[in-house]
Amino acid sequence: MAAKLTMPKLSDSMADAVIIRWLKSPGDAFERGEGLIEVETDKATVVYEAESAGTLASILVPEGATAAVGDPIALLANGEVTASSEKPSDVPKARPEAASTPTASSGDGSPPVERPNATPVAKRTAVELGISLHGIAGTGPGGRITGDDVTRAASAAGPAPQDTSGKGDVRVLELTTTQSTIARRMVESATTVPTFTVSTDIDVSLIADLRRGGRAEGDDVPSLNDFVIKAVARVLGEFPRFNASYVDGKVECYSRINVGVAVATDDALLVPVVFDADQKTLAQVAAETKRLAEAARRRTLGPDDLHHGTFTVSNLGMLGVRSFTAIIDPPQVGILAVGGARREPFEDGADRVGFHDVMTVNLTCDHRVVYGAHGAEFLSRLRELLERPLLLL
Repeated sequence: MAAKLTMPKLSDSMADAVIIRWLKSPGDAFERGEGLIEVETDKATVVYEAESAGTLASILVPEGATAAVGDPIALLANGEVTASSEKPSDVPKARPEAASTPTASSGDGSPPVERPNATPVAKRTAVELGISLHGIAGTGPGGRITGDDVTRAASAAGPAPQDTSGKGDVRVLELTTTQSTIARRMVESATTVPTFTVSTDIDVSLIADLRRGGRAEGDDVPSLNDFVIKAVARVLGEFPRFNASYVDGKVECYSRINVGVAVATDDALLVPVVFDADQKTLAQVAAETKRLAEAARRRTLGPDDLHHGTFTVSNLGMLGVRSFTAIIDPPQVGILAVGGARREPFEDGADRVGFHDVMTVNLTCDHRVVYGAHGAEFLSRLRELLERPLLLL
């Protein structure tokens, strides 16, 4: 008897993944916690670790191929892994498209669109050289397109065709797995979620003073965004309908407050999660956000880092953005867009002008779950906490 090892679900939005590398060969034994496969999901390249001990009997989906969540990818010589035991002859074969040209569902009922079976390096090389991956013969495992394949194809392409469109030379940029998923989910959010946005300005002068004082003492000082995350977690505990999801016509409110933090990388937007942010100290929040941001940019986030967010904070202030509106990550109920702090004058007594540090935040909400007054109350409490930061320490 053999057990099936199926493609695990490694992120909330993952539908399929590309197997980059098998870390074990048929006949190899493994222990619980040992890496079995390296896969490229919709959010990151991660290593899947065995959930229990076992022995790899045979590989059903080769390197470079795509498998959907729940598809059999290997057979095990025992039944230790959480999968139903079946005879090898009963196990469905890998999808025909998995070995050559994986497909990505459009999510709108239209036929699947072929996605080139290429390594991340090949995708980046194609973007840099401005050529399409379609039609390139892959020489990697399972026929996967490598960076060298792209370079050779670019060399053989010869001079660019004469411009007949009046727009100049055309560079076709293929979307990566992550970018395709982001595009699909943003279309889903923009077309299915009725939203409204409320905005307020927050005086963060006291936070700025605290941070300047900490830097003068040589301390590892929490960022302004760390203060925001900690304050948001407090407010979510007081307004539980924002710490929720809209699912199948019902509102699911959660007991844990897990704040997702949007992190921009070179080619994607990832949202790692600060779990139980309401129970962490400000220093613990700062340490966790630093770890997650570094891991996101190195693409070393683990599956657990990307699961189970209940609310999202997106901050573009460090890029000089004053104000912006973010798109909700469904099925979450809200997202907070944080702009940069700026010095502004204000009337300080009769005929006197002072200056303070002001930050604009925009809260976008799912109108099926919360209403305008709820959003205003949420921001009012958030402003109170950030203008009195000692409440967060």
